[in-house]
Amino acid sequence: MRQFDSEFITTGRDWGTDIVTMTISSTRDSVDTGLVAENEQDPGARARRRTFTAEYKQRILEEYEALPSGSPDRGAMLRREGLYSSHLAEWRKARQAGTREALTPKTRGAKRTPEQVEVQRLRARTQRLEAELERTRLALEITGKAHALLEMLSESADTERKFKR
Repeated sequence: MRQFDSEFITTGRDWGTDIVTMTISSTRDSVDTGLVAENEQDPGARARRRTFTAEYKQRILEEYEALPSGSPDRGAMLRREGLYSSHLAEWRKARQAGTREALTPKTRGAKRTPEQVEVQRLRARTQRLEAELERTRLALEITGKAHALLEMLSESADTERKFKR
């Protein structure tokens, strides 16, 4: 292997043909240690969902629709604002519905306390166990009825044998 300024070239022979493999990478670059420097953002950090005010949405819709249809300026505006055309389509539908409230961002409910989470989990478990108990009771009832029916058939078969003898 011969090392050049920023390229590695390997040569070899394979079944009578020359093989040349070239990997272009800088040997001067820093090695990735897996650590995040202070000035870098953690790539694994959870992204926060963006929210937009009703006024912002209205302003962007008006600005976008003022541009000529098919104009590259429309795409440039979306890139500048960091938006997608699906944002505008959604906002337009809300605006056409006639409600300004539809343009306001939806707020999520308050986070539940650990006690509320536990109560919800226990309620779901109780409901699941009650349904299972009801199925078991029904199965036992059916089994009991089947047993009684088979017992009646067995007794009637025994009485028929006695009369035939």
